[in-house]
Amino acid sequence: MSTDKKIYQPNPAFAKHAAINSMDAYWKLQNKAIEDYEGFWKKYADEKIDWLSGYDKVLDESDAPFYKWFTEGRLNVSNQCIDRHLADKAHKTAILFEGDRGDVEEITYALLSLRVNKMANLLRHEFNVKKGDRVVLYMPMIPEAAYAMLACARIGAIHSIVFGGFSAEALKDRIEDAEAKIVITADGAYRKGKPYMLKQVVDSALEEGGESIEAVLVVKRNNEEINWVEGRDHNYNELITSQHAECPFEAMDSEDPLFLLYTSGSTGKPKGVQHSTAGYILWAQMTMEWVFDVKGDDIFWCTADIGWITGHTYIIYGPLAAGTTTVMFEGVPTYPDAGRAWKMVQDHKITQFYTAPTAIRVLHKMGEDEPKKYDLSSLKVLGTVGEPIDPPAWKWYYETVGNSNCAIVDTWWQTETGGHMISPLPGATPIKPGCATFALPGIMAEVLDYQGETKNDGGLLCITKPWPAMIRNIWGDPDRYVSAYFGDVSKNGTPIYFSGDGARVDEDGYITIVGRVDDVINVSGHRMGTAEIEAAVKKDDHVAEVAVVSRPHDIKGESIFIYIVLKEGHINKDIKNHINELLANEIGNIAKADHIIEVPGLPKTRSGKIMRRILRSIAKGEEITQDISTLEDPSIVEQIITSAREA
Repeated sequence: MSTDKKIYQPNPAFAKHAAINSMDAYWKLQNKAIEDYEGFWKKYADEKIDWLSGYDKVLDESDAPFYKWFTEGRLNVSNQCIDRHLADKAHKTAILFEGDRGDVEEITYALLSLRVNKMANLLRHEFNVKKGDRVVLYMPMIPEAAYAMLACARIGAIHSIVFGGFSAEALKDRIEDAEAKIVITADGAYRKGKPYMLKQVVDSALEEGGESIEAVLVVKRNNEEINWVEGRDHNYNELITSQHAECPFEAMDSEDPLFLLYTSGSTGKPKGVQHSTAGYILWAQMTMEWVFDVKGDDIFWCTADIGWITGHTYIIYGPLAAGTTTVMFEGVPTYPDAGRAWKMVQDHKITQFYTAPTAIRVLHKMGEDEPKKYDLSSLKVLGTVGEPIDPPAWKWYYETVGNSNCAIVDTWWQTETGGHMISPLPGATPIKPGCATFALPGIMAEVLDYQGETKNDGGLLCITKPWPAMIRNIWGDPDRYVSAYFGDVSKNGTPIYFSGDGARVDEDGYITIVGRVDDVINVSGHRMGTAEIEAAVKKDDHVAEVAVVSRPHDIKGESIFIYIVLKEGHINKDIKNHINELLANEIGNIAKADHIIEVPGLPKTRSGKIMRRILRSIAKGEEITQDISTLEDPSIVEQIITSAREA
């Protein structure tokens, strides 16, 4: 809950030239969408998309919730992000890359076109990658990752990026679910001044499975000694030199899949979120122009990794579709010191800075006055993503980093939404710290109960009308798509999209996100399903039962708290380290738990359901207010509390 009651008005000088420059302008747009929803989206689709052939229908709801947008339209996302800019922006910097060690490369739109075309030809001609084939990227934050994404889009292949911190087991699962044809990786990369390896993780993943993989393409980033498998592994750096510089792009249908991105869910199996071509790129560009107010000469920096949806939409596709300069950073904002991020803003004259509340809290803790040592006057908009930002961090970000001149856009959205859904508009929205404010024009967000009734004092955050950038399916599992997103809440008998987040609406209509209401934990902006973590822990032969919940964390937002019941007769004094090693191997280091406690049993109803609300309360140190009389063994609650105290 925000204790700062002050409302921060937009900077008048900034608002004067903003794309949406007042709340009157905002409501005018939103009311247009309410009055003529399809007409609203048609206007922007016609203005923003470089159509190769026109669409015949804006929105097809005949097979809801498998909605289709701009049916029969043809376009290509690589053309939308590169080719159409070459007439007037060929020499403009498209990607400004800074390596972990400080090496800088400026890649113009002309050079980006050349490199993407060559990689597209490499995939198409050397590896026979065709329209619809799946390509897995297990890459560091280097320009070749961007080239690979755009090359896939150019030839109609579907890319699926796996975050470089995921384990071999997690990578294998995603390769197999997508039935990928090729993996693109690197020998390694640099992080905090030291090389780290990626290729060996791919090798491990393919030792255990991934039979669909025909080739592994390896970018040599830091020339590490790696294992080469004859006939399977290929050197990108050698092959790319002989590729032709021109590659015709595929004319893609509006609803053709652009990419898959795997995210955790309420079962142990990650879900392959499937995004379409036209609707996704349209909204990526529109939100860049509305939420960040990017202009032609701006330098935009999103600190995310391309392994997450934020990196897809706001490092690569959104900025390039908008024709701006996007910063791609290999390292971490705190290395070699807490001034790294602010030095980059100063050196590159960055105008928009977009990062996670976790990073803001770390930067604040490591160097409260560090931003004052640098010239940050180029900054115009600050953004946050991944989790709600607490008011103290918001205030430091606003006053010290933004010098009380920059709007903070506290953006709410998800992998499944494709782009921002609820956010302040920097030239229009009066901001309440820690509050996501209002749904963007064209987005119909409501806080409801499970029956679809308004619940503004605290309920379920739902989107009540389809939107162009929304998830289209779960790869290979349409039944799960329907049950996961449209199976919980209905309004007037119609199933609607439930985000899994709770929210409330205040007397001024402002929306505040209050966190997950399902079994997903948000650690430093990375969402992980409790079931996926539990499935990994259960691979320990000594573990009889396990339950995973979240616990608030000052820096990470949430941390992982694990309760384990060991099999009878088993004692493991080093259980925490052992379980965390298992989690690192099965999922990745991001899944390591801060708290692992051994308990004699778990609180269950007589039907066998684990009462996770009780476990969450114990993890938080809260008093147990739930009725425990219906538990199979009510005495187990006090025993768990005792174990937690002793731990």
